Amino acid sequence: MYSRAMHYVYLIESVNDHDRHYIGQTHDLKIRLADHNSGKSIYTRRFKPWNLVCYLGFADNKKALSFEKYLKSGSGKTFLRRHLL
Repeated sequence: MYSRAMHYVYLIESVNDHDRHYIGQTHDLKIRLADHNSGKSIYTRRFKPWNLVCYLGFADNKKALSFEKYLKSGSGKTFLRRHLL
């Protein structure tokens, strides 16, 4: 049976600055979080270490990318503040 890889949209928060968040997407959440915490991402290395706040899995990569884009928009940021932060 063919198994499709999941695509995850995730939200992380800096351990040292709780006002610092990052939204991303990946197919391997454990490795991506380790990358953030080891400084491999230029966008997040300055505020490491990071904790995972939440994630959502999608079977369709296009839907994952679309949801990530939404969360980075003005209304998506409002949604995050209202429901997750």
